[in-house]
Amino acid sequence: MTTFITQVLQELVSREKPLSEYTFVLPSKRAGSFLLKQLAAMGGSSFFAPRVLSIEDFSEEVAGVDSADNITALFEFYRVYLECTPIEKRENFDTFSSWAQTLLYDFNEIDRYLIDYKSFFGYLENIQQMNHWYLQEERTPLMMNYLSFWNRLPLYYEKLRKGLEENGLAYQGMVYRKAAESIEGYLAKETGPFIFVGFNALNTAEQEIIQKMLEHKKAEVFWDIDRSFLDDEQHNVSMFLRQYLKKWPFYEENEIKMISDDFSKPKKIDVIGIPKNIGQAKYVGELLAKMSPEEIAKTAVVLGDENLLLPVLNSLPPGIGDVNITMGFALKNAPISFLFEHLLKMHSTAKGDELYYKDITAISNHPLIQKITGNSSVKVAEKIKKENLVYLTVPELMAQVPQEAHYVYELCFKSWKQDPSKAIENLQELVLTAKKNLDRDQDSLMLEFLYQFHLLFNQLQSLLEKYQYVKDIRSLFTLYKDLLSSKTVDFRGKPFTGLQLMGMLESRVLDFETVILTSVNEGVLPAGKSSNSFIPFDLKCAYNLPTYREKDAVYTYHFYHLLQRAERAYLLYNTESGGLNAGEKSRFLLQLEMEKQPQHELNEYTVAPKVPAIQTELKVIKKTPDILNRLQELAAAGISPSALTTYIRNPLDFYKQYVLNIKQPEEVEETVAYNTLGSVVHDTLEKFYEAWIGKELQEDDLEKAIERTPEEIGVQFKKHYSEAPLKKGKNLLIFEVAKRYVTNFLKAEKKSVLKGNHIKIIQIEDKMRIALPVPGLSFPVYIKGTVDRVDLFNGKKRIIDYKTGKVEQSKVEVVDWNEIASDYDSYSKPFQILMYALMMQGERGFEKPVEAGIISFKNLQAGFLKFAKKDKKGNGAKKDTDISEETMEAFKMQLQNLILEIFDPEVAFEEKEIKVRL
Repeated sequence: MTTFITQVLQELVSREKPLSEYTFVLPSKRAGSFLLKQLAAMGGSSFFAPRVLSIEDFSEEVAGVDSADNITALFEFYRVYLECTPIEKRENFDTFSSWAQTLLYDFNEIDRYLIDYKSFFGYLENIQQMNHWYLQEERTPLMMNYLSFWNRLPLYYEKLRKGLEENGLAYQGMVYRKAAESIEGYLAKETGPFIFVGFNALNTAEQEIIQKMLEHKKAEVFWDIDRSFLDDEQHNVSMFLRQYLKKWPFYEENEIKMISDDFSKPKKIDVIGIPKNIGQAKYVGELLAKMSPEEIAKTAVVLGDENLLLPVLNSLPPGIGDVNITMGFALKNAPISFLFEHLLKMHSTAKGDELYYKDITAISNHPLIQKITGNSSVKVAEKIKKENLVYLTVPELMAQVPQEAHYVYELCFKSWKQDPSKAIENLQELVLTAKKNLDRDQDSLMLEFLYQFHLLFNQLQSLLEKYQYVKDIRSLFTLYKDLLSSKTVDFRGKPFTGLQLMGMLESRVLDFETVILTSVNEGVLPAGKSSNSFIPFDLKCAYNLPTYREKDAVYTYHFYHLLQRAERAYLLYNTESGGLNAGEKSRFLLQLEMEKQPQHELNEYTVAPKVPAIQTELKVIKKTPDILNRLQELAAAGISPSALTTYIRNPLDFYKQYVLNIKQPEEVEETVAYNTLGSVVHDTLEKFYEAWIGKELQEDDLEKAIERTPEEIGVQFKKHYSEAPLKKGKNLLIFEVAKRYVTNFLKAEKKSVLKGNHIKIIQIEDKMRIALPVPGLSFPVYIKGTVDRVDLFNGKKRIIDYKTGKVEQSKVEVVDWNEIASDYDSYSKPFQILMYALMMQGERGFEKPVEAGIISFKNLQAGFLKFAKKDKKGNGAKKDTDISEETMEAFKMQLQNLILEIFDPEVAFEEKEIKVRL
């Protein structure tokens, strides 16, 4: 394979003029490096190298100005904006930057395509006027303000250009316009010749420059185009070149040079569908593993989506050797980036001296902070979890941090007082402190990242000193993200040896025998119709500004150029239609299939990872002697109703919670949990009712309790939860719900008393424990539990269990005794009720039948939901609500059988349901 650059050099070498007298202009610096490398390989003896420029560098040279970066242009634009905008209509820098970047892009396009800005902006303003004339006859201040913005655009444009010119600067579009305006003067001083190599989509300024140079016979242009595309009037690859051949005066008398016939030559192209981006990265590694070192040296991996860089690097086979990465590593993807972003985000929204616990945890647990402060976060985490602290003050935090870590924690958490300079100072100091604590050999990559952030913060500091527009940390955070998005960490290595790994734009003018291209999906290749611009589509068409159609043509050219001279190509696309970075197969792949060349071998197949079939079997835990001993300890201590209902629901959960004693990890309860709400309601009622034990409820006592409810609820929430988060958000609503539950319940009690009912409180939160004879067991078994309330209602004893959830009457009724110890969903609540009754009977005995049941706070209107034994299912069944000796014996038999099953060595703990395991 002969590359395009080699063909150009061979053509020029065949002439008498020495190559050192030429100036080469190429689309990118990367292409220029390859040209010099190829030139060195061709030269038989020493000679002077020619000048090699990228088109951006050449334009700056012709224009005689330096190119300003986007951030500098943004600040200069804001200065102009303040000058041209009335004080009452000015926006702060943060709001301004959200739309100004888009407008700067539009200014760039206007200049690059040499548009007459006065007529263009006038046209744009008229469009906006027309868009609003029909809304209403009288224009509102908001409409007038909106239209005045479009009226000021020419002023913004003129002032910005003037301000940048005074400083010898220009944004990219200005550079091109000024170069187009200055090309005549430049050519009067330069003799040339200039060689333009490998261009495709030229803006109007570039076209003007090249045409002037062709007219003065000081330039040659070598287009990299294939006859297959040039002869096809409908093919987007040659769309731009066909326009130049028709419109440029030079081609009225001259022929285009070096049309190739490489695309139609034999090629083997594999179109491979792979699920997910990570699947593509892994498959790239598999393809490379099958290649020899010689083949790899002639191979390029081109990433359609540059976010695949790290996955691909991690998927490279061990023996790959040298890898040249041209795109650089995005600094925003560095692990340390998260720390600085979180610090700026936290301080940009900080109010007062309080710190959110998740911010504290995320920052203090960051690997860099851990590295320089040791295990300083352990004590902090313990305090947060133990006291359920959603917010901490800085002094409270510092009290938990070791003295040697105070300095770093102060840099991170002490208030920056919304001062951008203070923020930069602290971030720089954090970088320097980290540098002192890192090892040069072990932490070399982290030190490189730190250095890059040090440079970034220096740039931010310079901008803050020069432009006094960033007034708070929120604006600084926006500026930081804009700067960070453009920063890369360059990879150091041998640029021309080994595997070439690059993005789509870096592949311009370069040719490789084997190409592996990833992410050939719609929305990536091509990018689609997204357009970040204030200029309407119709206006762009009227002024020949590029639209998505031209951008699609650019992607088409790059795609086919990669295949033009390649002999082997692997085109990978994501088959997943849902999730991030998903999409359908690119139209380019369909086009390859529809317009298949006779000598092309086109194969299409799908690759999927081997996923072994996982048998989802229910877990079975056999009872060992140790487990049986633990069960006997449990029996001696007392088995609770909740333990037994857990076993009924799922024996494996019983094994984990009560045999192994595995507890749920302690987490901060940011929003009040349901069990916490239940505890607060229970304890509030206990506080009120314990004063009335042995007494009948009185109207006055209940009225006083109602008045005290808000205060007591607050006390209980502080005891079970914490105080700070109850003042806003969901927790405030839950606090009000708790008050409503208790208040409504006390009002219901008061209403019952006013009706003439006599309610005498016997016990509140009565803790009981009794021995339960179980025939067949050689050791004692105890059952234990706490009854919420026992009272006499008009002389009849009631055993009451409070539930903050909703319970219906049907959920406290039993039809078949044989199901009470096996059907959790239907009978868990009557099971608990009868256990309380059984314990009370065993401890105090029943002189006469009693009633037992539930009071549901979400179903208060139903009153006391009595346990009932039904003689059949459905309506019309006879109900017995008295808990008699016969009822107790029937329940006791079922309970004994359940306990025998639990302690039976031959009955394993068998999982009843399959749960999702992460």
